[in-house]
Amino acid sequence: MTRPGDSGAGPSLPSRTLGRGDVSVTTLGFGAAAVGGLYTPVSEEEAVAAVDAAWEAGVRYFDTAPHYGLGLSERRLGAALRDRPRDEFTLSTKVGRVLVPHDGGGDDLANGFAVPATHRRRWDFSADGVRRSLEESLTRLGLDRVDLVLLHDPDDHEEQAFREAYPALEELRAQGVVRAIGAGMNRTRMLTRFLTDTDVDAVLCAGRYTLLEQGALDTLLPAAVAAGRSVIVGGVFNSGLLADPSPGAMYDYAAAPAELLRRAERMRDVTEARGVPLRAAALRFPLGHPAVASVLVGPRSAAQTGDAVEQFHRRLPDAVWEELRTEGLLPGGVPVPVGGPGEGGQS
Repeated sequence: MTRPGDSGAGPSLPSRTLGRGDVSVTTLGFGAAAVGGLYTPVSEEEAVAAVDAAWEAGVRYFDTAPHYGLGLSERRLGAALRDRPRDEFTLSTKVGRVLVPHDGGGDDLANGFAVPATHRRRWDFSADGVRRSLEESLTRLGLDRVDLVLLHDPDDHEEQAFREAYPALEELRAQGVVRAIGAGMNRTRMLTRFLTDTDVDAVLCAGRYTLLEQGALDTLLPAAVAAGRSVIVGGVFNSGLLADPSPGAMYDYAAAPAELLRRAERMRDVTEARGVPLRAAALRFPLGHPAVASVLVGPRSAAQTGDAVEQFHRRLPDAVWEELRTEGLLPGGVPVPVGGPGEGGQS
C-alpha cells in the first residue's frame, strides 16, 4: 500500500537529538493514546487518517504503549507506519504493564479506554517482564524494532523499576535491540532520580510542564540540563483544559477545578487579544526550555492533527509571554519560546 508522503518528502519540522545519543525526534510528536480509544471510540479509518496527516505534515516521532487501548494503539500505529521508510521515523513504546487475555467481557472505560476488555493489565517491572512486553509490542506493531523504550508509570514500583527493569533496558540498549531508553510518568520526583542515578537518554514528563503548571522546573529540567539528557513533554493541554477552557473541560484526567478553569480562561483572553489561540501558546511553551526535545499531541482525527500542526507553526509575538507575566499568569523566570518552532527560548 502506498500513501502520500511515503518518500519522506513532507514538510519539515525541526528535530532534536535525545541526550548524548543518536536518536532524534521532531519537536512536534504524535502521541497515540487517543487513536487507541481514549475516553471515546475512534474508528480504524479515523486513526489511520490522523497518523497519515501527521506524516504528511512532517511529524517523524510517534509514541505509543500497550496500556493505550489494551494494545489497540500499538496495532493501529504499526499498521499506519508499516509501509513508511523505517529509517525516517522514531518510534517509542513503553514497558511495565503486560497484557493478559481476559474473557470476562465488558469494556475498558474504567481505565479510560472505550475498547472491549479483551485483556487485563498486569504490572511487571521484572527483567523478564520488560523483555516480554517489548516482544509483544513488536508483534502488535508489526515492526522489527522500536527506537526508544520507556518504563511506564513505575510510581508504585520504584524499587523493582530501578533494581530490575532499568538494568534490563540498559542491557537491551547495549545489545543494540533498542537505541535509547528512559521512563515516562506524570510525576517529577522519580523522573529526576532516573536522570541523576541512571544512564537514561530521555524521560517523558506528562502534564507537569505546561502553561498552567511548571513543577518540572524545580528539579527535573535542571537535572536534565546538568546530565546532558532530554525531556519529552506530554499532556501539554493538561487533559484538554488548555485546548478549550470551558465548563466541563478536563484537567489531569478529571473535571477541571473552578479556580484552574478561571486561570485558563484568563490565559485565553490574553493570547486571543494578540491573535493567538491558547492552544498554540500551550503547544509551543515547553520548547522554550533547552532540555525539552519534543512535545507530544494526541489527535484522534486528521482534522485534529491538522489543527495541531497549524498551531505549532504559528509565530508567537513576544508580547503574548510578556502579558501573561504581567497578569501574573506565568512566573517571570520561566523560559519561553522565541521566534518559530525550532528557534529555542529565552528567560
